[in-house]
Amino acid sequence: MVRIGTLEVGDFPLLLAPMEDVSDPPFRAVCKDNGADVMYTEFISSEGLIRDAVKSTQKMDIWDYERPIGIQIFGGDEEALAHSGRIIETRNPDILDINFGCPVKKVVCKGAGAAVLKDIDLMVRLTNAVVRSTNLPVTIKTRLGWDDAHKNIEEVVERMQDIGVKAVTIHGRTRTQLYKGEADWALIGKIKENARITIPVFGNGDIDSPQKALEYKNRYGVDGIMIGRAAIGYPWIFREVKHYFATGEVLPLPTLEERIAVCLKHLRGSVKWKGEKVGVLEMRRHYASYLKGLPGVKEFRNKLVHLDFLTDIEEELAAVKEHYASLEV
Repeated sequence: MVRIGTLEVGDFPLLLAPMEDVSDPPFRAVCKDNGADVMYTEFISSEGLIRDAVKSTQKMDIWDYERPIGIQIFGGDEEALAHSGRIIETRNPDILDINFGCPVKKVVCKGAGAAVLKDIDLMVRLTNAVVRSTNLPVTIKTRLGWDDAHKNIEEVVERMQDIGVKAVTIHGRTRTQLYKGEADWALIGKIKENARITIPVFGNGDIDSPQKALEYKNRYGVDGIMIGRAAIGYPWIFREVKHYFATGEVLPLPTLEERIAVCLKHLRGSVKWKGEKVGVLEMRRHYASYLKGLPGVKEFRNKLVHLDFLTDIEEELAAVKEHYASLEV
């Protein structure tokens, strides 16, 4: 049984990655339905929480059916992160996660996210401030290092464990790689071979099939796998991985009816949580993934991304279902 502190998260947990503008409650709900074991919120600015910014505060919304769930924060100031830890504790998540891996310029320029990989002493101070501010188990998500010349993840994990971090998730790229090239899990595997490391180590990066998940599980010895981009518009990846682990068999692809039903649940959840205007707008990025591979679907997709009201989108999705059912896709 893998434990994050005293929290039991399964024998080999599958984690849903915290993805900005993606991992909101409606998306997490459909991933939970399909087998995600541990989930995280979108990352939240510590400065935004302190200012009580509406968007930052809303991102802390969690529900009991999502558990175990972690709230993730980022920032480059010890006091702000500690204050955020105390705020987050009032929401009673299961985990408090710190993002030291985001590579995007607007985060890095603020000295947060992956920028902290350039100064491990600073990372220790920031993390220690959070650990001391809360009774929640604190975890981190990070990368191999800033660039190929500075892959310092072994030092990072040892020092994080020493100050009380309860688990680490490592994305197998450096900051300068962004999301380009192939994720390198060799260093992640090396950390698992380090006798000093006793906390769970979760691997992340490029897991897009059940076969690859099992291969990386066996090759690198990680305690669990975090899945991100492969779950966008395809939450079935979690159940497929679990079924393959258990049986060695590949599940059939989701039916057209399943695809439409899950897309509708996601859409309705988005509207309920954000309101119709924002919920409909933010759902537009997901249709291409839900409907991927359907022949000639571009015409339907173009209609969906230009509709502004829930009822109209529901009608269009019903039309998609009827059209492709008649083609026996």
